[in-house]
Amino acid sequence: MKLARTLMATSALTLTAGLVNAADMVNDMTLVSWGGAYQKSQVDAYTDPYLAEHPEVSITWDESSAEAVAKLRAQNEAGNITWDLVDVTIADAMRLCDEGLAMEIDHDEMLAPAPDGTPASEDFGNTILSDCFIPQIVYSITFGYRNDVDAWNGATPTSVCDVFDLEKFPGKRSMYKGPIYNMEWALLCDGVAKEDIYSTLETEEGQQRALDKLSTIKDQTIWWSAGADTPQLLADGEVVIGSTYNGRLFSVIAEQNQPVSMLWDAQIYDVDGWIIPEGLPEERLARVKDFLYYATDTQRLADQAKFISYGPARASSGPLVGKHATLGIEMAPHMPTDPANAQNIIMMDFPWWADYRDDLDAKFQAWLAK
Repeated sequence: MKLARTLMATSALTLTAGLVNAADMVNDMTLVSWGGAYQKSQVDAYTDPYLAEHPEVSITWDESSAEAVAKLRAQNEAGNITWDLVDVTIADAMRLCDEGLAMEIDHDEMLAPAPDGTPASEDFGNTILSDCFIPQIVYSITFGYRNDVDAWNGATPTSVCDVFDLEKFPGKRSMYKGPIYNMEWALLCDGVAKEDIYSTLETEEGQQRALDKLSTIKDQTIWWSAGADTPQLLADGEVVIGSTYNGRLFSVIAEQNQPVSMLWDAQIYDVDGWIIPEGLPEERLARVKDFLYYATDTQRLADQAKFISYGPARASSGPLVGKHATLGIEMAPHMPTDPANAQNIIMMDFPWWADYRDDLDAKFQAWLAK
């Protein structure tokens, strides 16, 4: 099995970079991700098995994905690319690709086919949203809430708009420290139809309308920048409801047994994956390609779902999703794509955010500072 996998990886490298021997690859990599339960799932599903086959390799993790765009811009300007592989959202991947900071790739040459021979580009399908993007997971941003709040008098949130109802659901909130996600929910809960959210946000009036709605809960909100913040704030009782990645909420609910429940209403779908920084030396790029061929195959993406409730980006991985590695519970019902959880979703407009993110980031931070 190890020999077959090595031969496949060598074949992939032959297509992309000429014949590459182990001696032509560096033995260390710096991978960038988000920390917390998600990064641990990557370690369990990808890097630990890879290192078991390649004991000569060492991997350093950097938890700076939330700042990936700014930091890669700075590294590029300094002429010193210190990262080898970076986990980003698709909107950030599009920005990095447009700016020439992420390498364009041929998915069928660099990535393994499905077990039945289906080319990677077909197996990943419409999750390949950029020429520079290597999809890993489909996930969502949604809300978790404490289910033991005395002040709620037995009521529980059923709509995302309950987040804006301080009278019925008093208490501190936690929300992402940026415009993305928040402005969609704000407009939805201010009466804008889902199909009109992004056209409304294109206007100055629409942007102000979203900020005005957020202003109604601003002084009751803790603003987070790390995905692990909301689960910790909920577990500590410092907030009563907060947004974060659905897998982080699964961890605090199912693995930590905290008195927290999931609010799936108006969850916002997103896609996450790898980009390779442009300009890596050939020896570093060769190691990255070898790792990627292994870490993005059908079984590896299915394996990640044993550790966190994110849907694998490959179609061929879906049927292989089974039970949680330690809890023994079926994982499919905890996925954001499960029909029971997906009755009211918002599909993020990724190209729109790639175009507008910088301007709205600046406007949001100015509003936050007032």
